[in-house]
Amino acid sequence: MPTGIPTTHIADTQLVDWPDEALHKVKRWALVIAVGSFLFGYDTGVISGALLFITQDFDLSAFQQGTVVSVLLIGAIAGALTVGRVADRFGRRITLGMVAITFAIGITLAAAANGYAMMLLGRVVMGLGVGGMSALVPLYLSEITPAQIRGRVLTYNQLLITIGLLVSYLVDLALADAGNWRAMFAVGLLPAVGLAIATSRLPESPSWLMNHGKVDKARAEIVSVAGADAADKTIERHRLEDEERKRATPAGERTGWRVLTEPRLRAAVVVGLTLAVLQQFAGINTIIYYAPTIMQDTGLSASNSILYSVFIGLVNFAMTVVSLRLVDRVGRRPLLLGSLLGMFVSLVALGFAFVAEMSSVIILIFILLYIVAFAIGMGPVFWVLLGEIFPSQDRAVGVSAGSTTNWTANFAVSLAFLPVLNAIGTGQTFWVFGVVCAFGVWFVGRYVPETRGRGFLTIDSELQARWNGTYRRDSRKAS
Repeated sequence: MPTGIPTTHIADTQLVDWPDEALHKVKRWALVIAVGSFLFGYDTGVISGALLFITQDFDLSAFQQGTVVSVLLIGAIAGALTVGRVADRFGRRITLGMVAITFAIGITLAAAANGYAMMLLGRVVMGLGVGGMSALVPLYLSEITPAQIRGRVLTYNQLLITIGLLVSYLVDLALADAGNWRAMFAVGLLPAVGLAIATSRLPESPSWLMNHGKVDKARAEIVSVAGADAADKTIERHRLEDEERKRATPAGERTGWRVLTEPRLRAAVVVGLTLAVLQQFAGINTIIYYAPTIMQDTGLSASNSILYSVFIGLVNFAMTVVSLRLVDRVGRRPLLLGSLLGMFVSLVALGFAFVAEMSSVIILIFILLYIVAFAIGMGPVFWVLLGEIFPSQDRAVGVSAGSTTNWTANFAVSLAFLPVLNAIGTGQTFWVFGVVCAFGVWFVGRYVPETRGRGFLTIDSELQARWNGTYRRDSRKAS
């Protein structure tokens, strides 16, 4: 693989600006696909308010409360682990409809639960949907989108997650006085069924079609949207990437998950999986899942705790919109570095606020600052990069591996959060998350390439140079 400084690459000569009408059509498709991310966000966030009332109705112990929250993550790990292979076999469009139906089944089981066991089953099935969408949506979006708007469209994934979270908080708040946790879950049926129906109107991924030998069909799809020139250049770029992959791979290449052990993918795997772990070990989902519980510990009522969560959801959504506008202008690396620095500062301050027993308002302010920093960078940009650093032929399994790692780290942190908090204190726990963010700044600065407006081969050239330690040396030579 190339190890010098990437400036322009032959693959980037195949990039073409699509006409505005084509871009608008792609964006509309992308928003429909991203409804899967809305379901991801809604079904992840709804438990934060519902748990307060499920605990009362089913008389749950502290351990049972933890499992009701965390068992979704076990399902998510399984969903993320399997969806890549399913999507490679049946296609992105059909798989999206299958995962939407899975969501509907899980939501129905949870809403109709008559006890702890049935609630766990519903949450596991919902988790299969959440994990499946977490890998499938960025994969699908990355493959239907031209480079000129790829960052913005991939950010739809995180944007719809934040909208889903926000809507779940608002639904929880609206139904809190009645304590109607069944309706809190049931609202999620509407987008699940709607998405399952809408998939029949979506196009198949051109990359998937080409990887399965259906080049003529892929070309016809692109021509119908963006014209013959865009179709020819897209197909030629795919051919160049395939030739590069074959040159870098000895005869008898591994298949399935084993392909990730190939030396040519080593740098992408390490960067993708490390960012997946960093995103969770920085503590974001402990705040998402346990925000009402954390705020209730400061003396607030259940309803007021959920109201504070709504503020968190609003800020998360607003800053993700900001990221949407910046990701294709500023680039991925600056947003990641600024995000991790901001998260580090706010976590240190949040830890001091708990240690000094400051007011709930001060604690909320520091939580909101943390959310601002996360939502503008680490939240959306991780998923953007995950869809960009793997070659098209291996993208499904690569994104699936990153998503599975992300959910495994999520499960570990969520399960350990309350025990660690009780053992060392709330403030000290947030300081641990701060140390993770400090490591993240170093890792991104050292290993993560810029991907904005680049074809895969140019992205991979910088990725390999950073991995091999030649990037800075060659930068000095080039200057």
